[in-house]
Amino acid sequence: MSALVACRAFYSYSPSAAPSTYTLLLARVRGASFGHPFGRRSGGRRSLVMAAHNLGLTTPVNLEPLKISFAAKDVDLAEWKGDVLAVGVTEKDLTKDENSKFQNPILQNLDAQLSGLLAEASSEEDFNGKAGQSVVLRLPGNWLEEDSLSAESKLTTASALASGAVLGVHDDNRYKSESKKPLLKSVDIIGLGNGPEIEKKLKYAEDLSSGIIFGRELVNSPPNVLTPAALAQEASNIASLYNDVLSATILDAEQCKELKMGSYLGVAAASANPPHFIHLCYKPPGGTAKVKLALVGKGLTFDSGGYNIKTGPGCSIELMKFDMGGSAAVLGAAKAIGQIKPPGVEVHFIVAACENMISGTGMRPGDIVTASNGKTIEVNNTDAEGRLTLADALVYACNQGVEKIVDLATLTGACIVALGPSIAGVFTPSDDLFKEVFSASEISGEKFWRMPLEESYWESMKSGVADMVNTGARPGGAITAALFLKQFVNEGVQWMHIDMAGPVWNDKKKAATGFGVSTLVEWVLKNSSS
Repeated sequence: MSALVACRAFYSYSPSAAPSTYTLLLARVRGASFGHPFGRRSGGRRSLVMAAHNLGLTTPVNLEPLKISFAAKDVDLAEWKGDVLAVGVTEKDLTKDENSKFQNPILQNLDAQLSGLLAEASSEEDFNGKAGQSVVLRLPGNWLEEDSLSAESKLTTASALASGAVLGVHDDNRYKSESKKPLLKSVDIIGLGNGPEIEKKLKYAEDLSSGIIFGRELVNSPPNVLTPAALAQEASNIASLYNDVLSATILDAEQCKELKMGSYLGVAAASANPPHFIHLCYKPPGGTAKVKLALVGKGLTFDSGGYNIKTGPGCSIELMKFDMGGSAAVLGAAKAIGQIKPPGVEVHFIVAACENMISGTGMRPGDIVTASNGKTIEVNNTDAEGRLTLADALVYACNQGVEKIVDLATLTGACIVALGPSIAGVFTPSDDLFKEVFSASEISGEKFWRMPLEESYWESMKSGVADMVNTGARPGGAITAALFLKQFVNEGVQWMHIDMAGPVWNDKKKAATGFGVSTLVEWVLKNSSS
């Protein structure tokens, strides 16, 4: 039996580490209005930095930060006063005896106090604790007692419940003339104990959720608002907000030219919005780090495809604002890490931000660009631009002296074909790094699948006039893209590429998911000395 949550409104969330945990809601709701998610500047408002001449005259509405009060309480449930009591159950908990009574003692006791209403409802609604199931009952009273969970399970459950509540009610209304105000004021978590450890875990959930929501809102922002300059300013704002542990370096086109980033600058050349290379550096309190990590995110704030323009049904050109989803995950993680402040680890957050447009100054099919490590690339498809920007970003990351690199990118449609919309493809030659990140993903609940790095496929990436081309044969396109990136990582550096083209976006909700933030933060914590 899982714990109980008492709250004004509730959204159920369970990490994949506990896939059989679902929610039984016993509720009546009253409300209080709120504005935007927690984690923003204290008492302040935030808006995206606008381009000098904003196309369409669109600006995001400044909404008040959402304030949700979370409290872990060790109280008699019969005395608790609130609006919603959520009871998490598993299939095992719903097992009944020959008299159709619950075998689980807590449900048995609860059902007795409700005169058999729970057993009746579970039978009538065919509720048996399977994935995605829930039952909502409107009741006049309160009840129940603490269940026996391990101390670690209680902390994990509390964190998941708090994150789920916040992320579930988040709705990005910044670009709507009228916005609905969700109802949520406070959440009391009961049955998981209280004290400093659980309070620390709830604070962690708050910090993490603020990073996820920040990532969502970056991806949701239209490309006429979130230009490369605006993305760079958002990154700088994060560093300013947590300047005790974060610093920002923003390179302009001339500075990138000095670093010989010809691959990145080739992609950016056609746009009227200049490129901005973003580098945030996290150094732990005290400054001592036992390990140095880099998170590299693809930062195409809009991708037209260039001269190989995206055309025809299914090209999704109207959604190419999400081609900076990798950078959103990286910057969302930076925001969370800046608040959590894990000891013993240094983290570099790197984004080569630009647009892929069409103009007389733009990169053409057949051009040869030179990356900052000296390797030459024949551009046989201008719509395979993300890997060109990541090439110089990866070289830059290696030059920071890091030991491990994880890059994230909405890189290929081929990965969506292979794994669908919910699972990210993972490519790495390092078994140890895969185990670290996969272990982090089991806590976050985000879905990853390891894909092969088939070296024989590199044959299709060879050029007759340069070191390589930027796209290979159509079959195995996600694999050849990863093999391309591998050419720009130093020997001895552990590296992983995550193709998140599928899970970056929720088609049903028509909104960003915030994918990647949670796993990246968990991975950083696994490498810290905390």
